[in-house]
Amino acid sequence: MKLNFLKFKTNALLKKNKALRAAVGYKEAKTVGLIFTVEDKQKHYIVKEFIKKLEQDEKNIQVLEYLPARHDNYEFKFDFFTEKDLSFWGNITSSNALQFAQAPFDFLFYIDLTPNDLILHLLAKSKAKCRVGKFFDKGEQYLELMIESVANTQALVDNMYKYATQLK
Repeated sequence: MKLNFLKFKTNALLKKNKALRAAVGYKEAKTVGLIFTVEDKQKHYIVKEFIKKLEQDEKNIQVLEYLPARHDNYEFKFDFFTEKDLSFWGNITSSNALQFAQAPFDFLFYIDLTPNDLILHLLAKSKAKCRVGKFFDKGEQYLELMIESVANTQALVDNMYKYATQLK
């Protein structure tokens, strides 16, 4: 029931969010957001390596993870939210998640292979200029740059970085 309310609210956000979307040149970009669903230690390692690469490019990075039930939060290194932060009426109540969605990132990288309804809600609410993630049906409502044909998280991250750095 909560997820039905969430999907309804997400669709409404997609229609009314008037955030300025524009491909920023990667070299000029200063702020980067990363959002993903916690899955396993391998994905955690991939995200940490991606952060190192972005830091070497002198980007200010903010990370938010969705922590599903019965998953470990490796190192407690990043801000996170859970399904407990979803009210009966489909509102996300986590202050970390709400602040993240309001941040005007130059780039927001969504590092999941399959769409997550809670993260899609935050993407719909997002003030980011350029949202980047894996291609999925109707993804153009959530992402300005979609990466197609990736088999795993490492390939997704590599391709997101490759194409984002080519933007001028």
